Order: sequence, then C-alpha cells, then structure tokens
Amino acid sequence: MRLRRSRLSGEQTRRLLEHFVAGTPARTAAELVEVNRNTATHFYHRLREVIAERLACAGEAGSRGEVEVHESYLGRSRKGHKGKGRAAEGNAPVFGVLTRGGKIHTVMVPNTREDTLLPILRTRINPDALVYTSASHVSDALNRLGVRHRRVNQNDRFAPGPAHMNGIENFWNQAKRHLRKYNGIPGHHLHLYLKECEWRFNYGSAGQLLKTLEHWLIQEQ
Repeated sequence: MRLRRSRLSGEQTRRLLEHFVAGTPARTAAELVEVNRNTATHFYHRLREVIAERLACAGEAGSRGEVEVHESYLGRSRKGHKGKGRAAEGNAPVFGVLTRGGKIHTVMVPNTREDTLLPILRTRINPDALVYTSASHVSDALNRLGVRHRRVNQNDRFAPGPAHMNGIENFWNQAKRHLRKYNGIPGHHLHLYLKECEWRFNYGSAGQLLKTLEHWLIQEQ
C-alpha cells in the first residue's frame, strides 16, 4: 500500500501503520522504520485527521438503551499543579457518552456547565434511553430534556449492579494511559488525539483497527 503524493514506499507506509496501531510514538517508529522523524510525525498527524473525519461522518444517531455519561480532563499539568486534575492549569475538559455494549462518543468542551452539555445530550441521547451519571449538573440537564436517569454515587462508580460508571471510566483510564506515552500534546491538536482514543475503543482488536485504517486511507486516494 502506498499513499498518493507520499515519498514513503509501500513497505514503509505499512510498517508505520502497524506502529501507529500498536501505539508506538512517531519518533520511535521513525527510528525503527528508518524514515525521517518529521516524515513519521506528519504521517501520524494525517492518520489522526482521517480518523477524526471518519468519526465525524458516522452521524449523530442518539444512544439508546442504557447509557453512561461522564466528564474528564485531559492534558499535561504544569509543574506545581499535580494532583489537582480538574483545576490543574493545562488540563482540558472533555465529555463522553457511552452506550453500554456499544460505542463511545467524545467531545472537547470549553467547560462542563449545564448549558454547555445540554445540546450535546440532546443530540447524542435518545429520549427513551436510561442514563447513568455521577454529576449533578448532568442530572439537571437530563431533567430539562425529560430523559430518565439515575445518579451514581461518586464513591461507588465501580460498584456491582446496574448503577455504575464502569464502562466510561474504563475508557477514560485507557485514553489517559495512551496519552501518557507522549511528552506533552499541543492544545490545538488534543482533539485529534481524543478522537484517536475513541477510535481505538470503538473499533476492536489491533487487527481490526489496522484493516479499518487501511480501508479509510484507500478511500482517501
């Protein structure tokens, strides 16, 4: 496989794709594949752009059944702000809607206030869904929409039974673990890394991720 207008050979392209799927940082992948570091970085950036574009084309269908919604904060805290995840300077608020047994949809938000989240919830959640959340402002927004929901105690989000936040907490943990591989992420590119994490969570095994990405790239040519 060789991309149009790319100086990479088919073999180099394939190997970089495999390293991207494996989560190898671009600098390390460049050394292993023996290509210029900037070339690998640009290639990875283009892959993230394609992923974000494809996820955006997936549509705005509302989540049905049981749904978990929760906010989190991504980014690298500055020195002196460790341990203050929500307030730490440099952390960006993000919001997720997870259909149990299905996929997650993520979005970067300027803040997590009720009025900010209301249009996201209106678009992404079907009126007949049952929503689980641990945040009072999300509950307030769901009340305004007339959507059934149950409040999960912040200290019992991993408790047994249906009233838990296991699925979406698992996603946020996976995303943060993946992003820690990078020595800081530019704020204007963070949305692409977030969509990469969404793609990794939604599209199955490493083999399936590779096939999906190859298919998308072929369609781009």
